[in-house]
Amino acid sequence: MAGTGENEVGLRKILDFTRLAAITILVLHFYYCCYGLFDHWGLSSEISDRLLKNIADTGLFKTIWNSKLFAVSLLLISLIGAKGKKEEKLKIKRIIIGILTGLILYFVSGFILNLKGKASTIGISYMSIASIGFLLVLSNGTLLSRLIKLRLSNDIFNELNESFPQEERLLQNEFSVNLPAVYKLKGITRKSFINIINPFRATLVIGSPGAGKSYFVIQHVIKQHIEKGFAMFIYDFKYDDLSKITYNWLQKNKTNYSVTPKFYVINFDNLNQSHRCNPLDPSRMVDITDASESARTILLGLNKDWINKQGDFFVESPINFITAIIWFLRTYENGKYCTLPHVIELMQVSYDELFPVLNSQPEIEVLINPFITAYQNDAMEQLEGQIASAKIGMARLASPQIYWVLSGNDFSLDINNPKHPKIVCVGNNPEKQQIYGAVLSLYVSRLVRQVNKKEMLKCSLVFDEFPTIFFNNIDSLIATARSNKVATTLGMQDFSQLKKDYGKDQAEVIMNITGNILSGQVTGDTAKQLSERFGKIMQDRESLSINRNDTSISKSKQLDYAVPASKIAGLSSGEFVGMIADDPTQKIKLKMFHAEIQNNHDQLSYEASKFCEIPDNRTITTQDISDNYFQVKVDIKNLIAIEVDQLKKAKEIE
Repeated sequence: MAGTGENEVGLRKILDFTRLAAITILVLHFYYCCYGLFDHWGLSSEISDRLLKNIADTGLFKTIWNSKLFAVSLLLISLIGAKGKKEEKLKIKRIIIGILTGLILYFVSGFILNLKGKASTIGISYMSIASIGFLLVLSNGTLLSRLIKLRLSNDIFNELNESFPQEERLLQNEFSVNLPAVYKLKGITRKSFINIINPFRATLVIGSPGAGKSYFVIQHVIKQHIEKGFAMFIYDFKYDDLSKITYNWLQKNKTNYSVTPKFYVINFDNLNQSHRCNPLDPSRMVDITDASESARTILLGLNKDWINKQGDFFVESPINFITAIIWFLRTYENGKYCTLPHVIELMQVSYDELFPVLNSQPEIEVLINPFITAYQNDAMEQLEGQIASAKIGMARLASPQIYWVLSGNDFSLDINNPKHPKIVCVGNNPEKQQIYGAVLSLYVSRLVRQVNKKEMLKCSLVFDEFPTIFFNNIDSLIATARSNKVATTLGMQDFSQLKKDYGKDQAEVIMNITGNILSGQVTGDTAKQLSERFGKIMQDRESLSINRNDTSISKSKQLDYAVPASKIAGLSSGEFVGMIADDPTQKIKLKMFHAEIQNNHDQLSYEASKFCEIPDNRTITTQDISDNYFQVKVDIKNLIAIEVDQLKKAKEIE
């Protein structure tokens, strides 16, 4: 029966009666204390005087404070059970000040009666001030019932709910990369560590420009891997940002290697600084599949729209054509002219001379036969469609600078050879990224074939702005190189960038098989996909219900995204979310993180100020570059002349 309407009406009547009694006692108090004034106004009578005398005999008016205290007590009792329509804008501070002000006026007014002066003035002043104080207590006390006592959390961005425990231990091993960080848990800032204890499961670093990929993550990967004795390959998109760090850190940590690694640079803009390296080194090309992979890499790097068209006739035909040329040069005089510049020049030879020369090599006869057939059948449109796209693309690489770097051989690409470890930095140029990127893709393709072997030194491959080069079958590298201690770090700005350059299918494979993910600020589908990958956590939910008589807040728990897409889109520079992979021998329960990586900016600035420039490898003159360029052309002319002459002699003998 406690909630019935009858009980509520009865309670309301009792409260109203109590309030009326308080007002009545206050009026009687005024009548008793200011009797002369009421008598002067003609508001007294024998009946009221007799009634007042009987009440006074109870001791209620023994002092002025008794009746006033009794009246205000009844008022306060009546306010306890008062109810009113709730208002969200009411502030408890304003209400309390109003009540206290009323009580002060109500009780201090009694001292007015002790003042000397005209009786009517003193009486009116006393009653007015006491009444104002009483009304202030009444009005503000009524507002208390309209105040919402149960307040919702003022965490408007839901930051407290979306915080979660993170790994605070420093977990190290001989391969790990450890990044100090801070995170917030229920509003409290705590120290933590992002422990990439198994870099061999690949690390993906994502973030829009300015998110801090290189400054907060990639440079630390390079430094810590050098400190732990890794052989390294660094793709430096904006040369020499990462290369200078790598060179100077190697000089500082040479003693960490059992065999001191050599430092090499591939750079097409500064040939004095660059070393020369032939990615088509014949000693490293075991069979024709190596030639086929090299041809595919270079052509897909030049024509990235072909990536999604692999298998098409007019994509596979140029690849087969380049494969035939590479393998021909590989077998010709034990690979004397097996370099990419010689491949480019040999492609430009007229069909009349080229096809017979290529057809003299039995191993590539099956590859070159469709082209010869088309030529013999005078299907020139088809032939040009098969070959011209390859010739046009490869012709863009016909630069004296590129010829110089690719036609020499200062070092081999087996960077993790325990006897001859190397640290290799290859530099791109954002203004020439398509041309340079295609050549560097060939270096990467050939290097991966040589490092992904057993019983080699642990090595680290770091790719800044990874989508700017084409790395064929990188998913296979990530999947198989773990057992061979090959750590891969990929940096990119957005998942859509990877889809554009690698195709949707391969991009999704790369994203899905990467074990360690660190993401700065990204938006759109990338943020949504990452949010779903990080999963959900149990979060508190509150809802407020207001009606005339009551206010209620319902609380519940439900699973919701730990890091919503909107939060990933609003990350500050240096703030990263992600998930790391653990190791069978070193389990990590708290794999997910949302933290701000802590860089010692002063120390990093001081270290950078002490870095010395990468030294020149040799002094190259313009004449040297030009001589090398024309020597390649002469080599091919001589090769064709010799081979054509031999074919003629063989035909004459027949």
